Amino acid sequence: MKRLVDSFGRETTDIRISLTDRCNFDCFYCHNEGLGDTRGPSEPDENEMSTEKVLRVARVAHDYGIRNFKLTGGEPMLRADLDEIVEGIASLEGTEVSMTTNGTFLPGRATELADAGLERVNVSMDALDSDDFREITQGGMEHVLEGVGAAVEAVLTPLKLNMVMAKPMRPHLPDMVDHAASHEGLRLQIIEYMPELVGDADMRVDIEEIHGYLDERADRVETREMHARDRYIVDGTVAEIVDPVGNEEFCANCHRLRVTHEGKIKGCLNRNDDLVPTEGASDAELRGAFERVVENRVPYYGEYMIKNDEGEWVKNPDYVETAETEGDHELPMLDSPAPRMSD
Repeated sequence: MKRLVDSFGRETTDIRISLTDRCNFDCFYCHNEGLGDTRGPSEPDENEMSTEKVLRVARVAHDYGIRNFKLTGGEPMLRADLDEIVEGIASLEGTEVSMTTNGTFLPGRATELADAGLERVNVSMDALDSDDFREITQGGMEHVLEGVGAAVEAVLTPLKLNMVMAKPMRPHLPDMVDHAASHEGLRLQIIEYMPELVGDADMRVDIEEIHGYLDERADRVETREMHARDRYIVDGTVAEIVDPVGNEEFCANCHRLRVTHEGKIKGCLNRNDDLVPTEGASDAELRGAFERVVENRVPYYGEYMIKNDEGEWVKNPDYVETAETEGDHELPMLDSPAPRMSD
């Protein structure tokens, strides 16, 4: 079996497939897999991947040895064909299918999704105070809590509560840690706010302060190999920090590709100059698109972004020149050299 390995020796093992950019929430920090804020509730865009296209993309990824599939959005549960998509991907040998959702549609559907082959869910949850939650997300917290309960009952666990760490969320961290620790099957995943994706740098929280807070509360600290993430064991549950901003080690350990809701393959969350379109592509052309993206994958921090003499992160001139040569937004899909492969 051929596997996709980039020029930095990073094998592609994981893929995030966005099923839609629609959402019933309107979170201020939304970045829609790095493309920008979602359009909010609407009818499906005509360019949204069909069921068949999603499953074709999944099969090609599987052919390259990718086994970890995360379904995202927007809100993926707005897709009427979600069960069919989950079942189709789960039928591929050795796959693990998980999903990131705001949780509001899980009641009544969690069990059928589990039966279709969904194994785990991440639920976005930034606060336990209902008024503050609505201020952050424009959605109702009670429906999210109900959805979390339904997912745990359907054994879609360990269930991670995704908490973006921006200034409005910081006061809610102690309660979120306590909530995860007091409910079986829950973990807390704290995600560093990324102003380079959504702007408003004033919303940033010092992530080292968050590490310090959890270090004081933790019974022990572990480090996950992937992305070198710190995991704090607090009262029997896991509180994990995802802190990519300015983190060279994090980017050096990235083994993930992304697919936009329109079917464009994307090598890095923070870049949109590496998108490879696949509309109307044959299976052979789809494989070429995967290979093209991996050929152009580089660690974002430490390679695509480097520090200048003042210690500021700036774009590597090598990639500025490449972008000017190949176009500012999308790389060509076909007739490109393949990346290094590993059997």
